[in-house]
Amino acid sequence: MRAMSKGVLGAVLTALVVVGAGTAAGAVGDGAGDPAGALAGAVAGGAAVGGVAAVAAGAEADLAHHGHVSLWDGRVGVWLVTENHGPSDVADATVRLAFSTPMEGGQELPPGCLWSSARVVSCRTGALPDGGAAGELALDLRALGRPQELTVDVSTAWRAGGVDRNSFNDRHRVLVLATGDPYVF
Repeated sequence: MRAMSKGVLGAVLTALVVVGAGTAAGAVGDGAGDPAGALAGAVAGGAAVGGVAAVAAGAEADLAHHGHVSLWDGRVGVWLVTENHGPSDVADATVRLAFSTPMEGGQELPPGCLWSSARVVSCRTGALPDGGAAGELALDLRALGRPQELTVDVSTAWRAGGVDRNSFNDRHRVLVLATGDPYVF
């Protein structure tokens, strides 16, 4: 029963990130008001969210994730920026970080981020205008044990409608060795 409750809680938290609860650290937008209500109102009324119009179904928006990952003494550091190369604005998106090694439980994440499992973190980017970027997302995590290497899969889990015909710049698999060096993607 307890495992089922955790699964239900995880699904509910994931849904909150998808509909826009919270604001990613340094994300574009004013962060004021009720983001979930603003997103619902924008979809219903065709209005803008945080000054950015929602992407119409079938419109193209090229999201890109860039940054670096480091591993040292069982600690994992992730620094990431999400950009929109257009041509359409994106009202909101979610970036997914999947680790090959489970992370220690009980670690706090920045606002707008949640644990989808012991190996997966999902973070809301906020509004991304054409040619705009979300502020830097920084994670400082502890891996379970002291792995000598791990992989991190970075991908767009969700975008507020639209199509991304260039998925090469928003999907990365990074092999990280326990050297403390930044592995760039």
